[in-house]
Amino acid sequence: MTETVEHGEPHPDGLDQLHARSAEQILSNLSATKLGLTQAEAAVRLQRYGPNALPKKTPPGVIQVFINQFKSPLIYVLVAAALVSLMIEEYSDAIFISAVLFLNAIIGTIQEYSAQRSADALQKMMMTQVRVLRDGEAYEVNSEEIVPGDIVLLESGERVPADMRILDSHNLEIDESLLSGESIAVVKRADVVLEPDTVLGDRINMTYAGSLVNRGRAQCVVAFTGLATELGTIAESVTGESSAKAPLQERMERFTHRVAMFVSFAVLVMATILFIRGMPLAEIFLSSVALAVSVIPEGLPVALTVALAIGMRRMARRDVIVRRLIAVEALGSCTYIASDKTGTLTANQMTVRRLAFPGEEDWQVTGESEQPVGSVVTPKGAPDSDQHKLLDQACLCAVLANEGYIGHQNGEWAHNGDAVDVALLIMAHKAGYKRPEEITQFPEIDSMPFESERLYSASLNEVDGKSRAFVKGAFEKLLEMCSTHLVPNGVAPLDRAEVERQAQQLASAGFRVIALAAGDVEVAPREDFNHEHLFDLTLIGLVGLIDPLRPESRPAVAKCRAAGIKVAMVTGDHPVTACAIGRELDLLEDESQIVTGPQLKMTASEAEMDDLTRGAAVFARVEPTQKLDIVQSLQRNGNYVAVSGDGANDAPALRAAQVGVAMGKSGTDVARETAEIIVTDDNFDSIVDGVEEGRIAYANVRKVIFLLISTGAAEMVLFVLAMITALPLPLLAVQLLWLNLVTNGIQDVALAFEPGEGHELDQPPRPPKEAIFNRIMIERVVISAIVIGVVAFGLFKYLLDQGFSVEQARNSTLLLMVLFENVHVFNSRSETLSVFRHNPLRNKLLLGGTIIAQLVHIGAMYTPWIGDVLGASPVSLEQWSTLLLLALSVMVVMELHKFIRARLVTTAGR
Repeated sequence: MTETVEHGEPHPDGLDQLHARSAEQILSNLSATKLGLTQAEAAVRLQRYGPNALPKKTPPGVIQVFINQFKSPLIYVLVAAALVSLMIEEYSDAIFISAVLFLNAIIGTIQEYSAQRSADALQKMMMTQVRVLRDGEAYEVNSEEIVPGDIVLLESGERVPADMRILDSHNLEIDESLLSGESIAVVKRADVVLEPDTVLGDRINMTYAGSLVNRGRAQCVVAFTGLATELGTIAESVTGESSAKAPLQERMERFTHRVAMFVSFAVLVMATILFIRGMPLAEIFLSSVALAVSVIPEGLPVALTVALAIGMRRMARRDVIVRRLIAVEALGSCTYIASDKTGTLTANQMTVRRLAFPGEEDWQVTGESEQPVGSVVTPKGAPDSDQHKLLDQACLCAVLANEGYIGHQNGEWAHNGDAVDVALLIMAHKAGYKRPEEITQFPEIDSMPFESERLYSASLNEVDGKSRAFVKGAFEKLLEMCSTHLVPNGVAPLDRAEVERQAQQLASAGFRVIALAAGDVEVAPREDFNHEHLFDLTLIGLVGLIDPLRPESRPAVAKCRAAGIKVAMVTGDHPVTACAIGRELDLLEDESQIVTGPQLKMTASEAEMDDLTRGAAVFARVEPTQKLDIVQSLQRNGNYVAVSGDGANDAPALRAAQVGVAMGKSGTDVARETAEIIVTDDNFDSIVDGVEEGRIAYANVRKVIFLLISTGAAEMVLFVLAMITALPLPLLAVQLLWLNLVTNGIQDVALAFEPGEGHELDQPPRPPKEAIFNRIMIERVVISAIVIGVVAFGLFKYLLDQGFSVEQARNSTLLLMVLFENVHVFNSRSETLSVFRHNPLRNKLLLGGTIIAQLVHIGAMYTPWIGDVLGASPVSLEQWSTLLLLALSVMVVMELHKFIRARLVTTAGR
């Protein structure tokens, strides 16, 4: 349900490919000037184009969620059975069936009632105050009130309210990770016109709604608002209904359709036969209801909901929150995880990992990325006394030419400032250098803050009575300032070729490279410190920064591979960076497995795109809308796809996948509200834990289904044998309901609590198209149904032949069926593991539930009014013991089946 927002007319023509047009062209097309619109014109445009807002999605109410619980073929059949029972005045049957229907609906409603607030989360991101020029004056207005043609003034710390073309900028850096997935802030410029095919991440003359101004200021003209923005495009994808169905959902739909068809066919055939035999219509109705009740697993909806709810609670204990019940199993069935890089596989924190000094092998910086824990080491270990001279100068430059902050507050490390500045401070801190101490020792005389136009920052400090400049920035810029480079025993003439080789080597490994330099300079007393003073400096060395992998990411990827799940990384980063991360994760075997956004854009058809994605392990330079294309392509290739991500740019893909997984800490509201699953600790390894719990949940669903279907099939065998031999019904409909809903109902719910068998992650995922009833389950159902049905029929016929009344024979047959269920539930705990090797105390609830189920039936036999309804009466201990021995026959046969099958599998494997 969506509250629509009126967006009026389409936006002005001539605004496609804004990045490829000059600012003057865009102002002309928008009929705007740099002085801004008039208040009157802004009001007209607000009426014409609508507010700068996104549609608000409201979740369905409790009543709607409750009604949705009845939308299943299996439920339809049960409703029909209840209505027929009412028609023939079998009120006890109708009450039993109605009770299970309402119990299932209540449980499902409680578990699934969670609001889908994706569009609301996006809306909050855009609800900000914005400074605009109106009538040549600066006004502060609500972001919803800006219109195409408005001139917006941006400053550091503000969120961009719309898609805009930059008219003028100063030192502007914008964090677009929410849209592009890139962890590095983008340096923006107003004075460039780009090529039409420039990808979103490289459009340096544009700002996009939802991104954040890290540094600087700008004047921009609004081009697109609301749904017309890139963020609006994402919102439309998010607010639409998910087209993907979870694997269990598809399997259960196929299963329930087949059960419904089988029940309808069986009832029609039986009714026809009985009508031909001349049976009265009332008895035909009664027999039809009895047959339907015997075949339909009435307890399945409740047991299925409980099994998934248990899986949901278990996953929550492992830091995985499930927002949609059916998604519990879906994560366990996925064959492919398409993971976002930034904030999911990596820490989303720029970190210094390499130091390169001319003439030296690269040094490593170890430890944490967000706090100063670690050390700086050379290839041979800790730096020696000569090498310490290099490290001292590098760290001194890193902390003095720095505008960031890091400190210990309230027992935790806190930091702010540019990501590169913070990373350099952390690196220096690991080597024992702290900015406050160095500033005290070497007072700052003047400074030049970083600006995008010059690509470096510098600090002028007093060192030993002299003015010394410390510079950091793009290595190409600093090379022009340097004539020497630092060596352990002094300086040497600059080896430009060697420095460029080292820089290229770092860049090829995926590092962002900056240089450090220093030198004495002379600044006149009344002269400002400026670029002209920076010459004949000494290059200290190069720094390699990267957004590092989370420590758990690589082992988690290896676990996925062992579990038969393919992992691919999807990112907006440059292919070189993506390749380096992919190799570190062991995702890549060669570069042919990298697919880029431009390559995807060039595909002419879905088939061509599917061929491209089929062998890919890394997707780089991907635009937001392409993530959705990738997921859909992977699905067409036969994969059940799980998508993990944390940004708004991931939202459409999270929605389209069979299961979306969002990061709880670093994730945006958009991602969290779109995903079915939220990882609260942002740990990729928790996704693997979720896979394991999902597989356990699915295994338990199959165990419950096996128990219910095999006992239901046994009741049908008993029913059919009685009909063939023209004997009375061995069990009445109300007795069958008692078996299926009460005694077996207690056990199947307890069976849903079964813990894992321990080998869940050692097996590949089940084939996506594999039915719940695979070969081994069919074998087990047929064998157990025949054993239970034939033995129960034999007892019923024997008792009738011995002169017992039909009511007495039914009483003993009912008790025997309860005992069969009590024994058979232990057969259901594993398809391969022997009952005698499966510790019953691992599921104490099942052991207790089985005893309770038997005691409930014994209590019913001794309770007059219940006994009268069920046709149940007390039996002697000798009779009970004899029936228990008969019931143990199914355990003997099923153990024999497990033994023979295990021998066959062992023989086939040799």
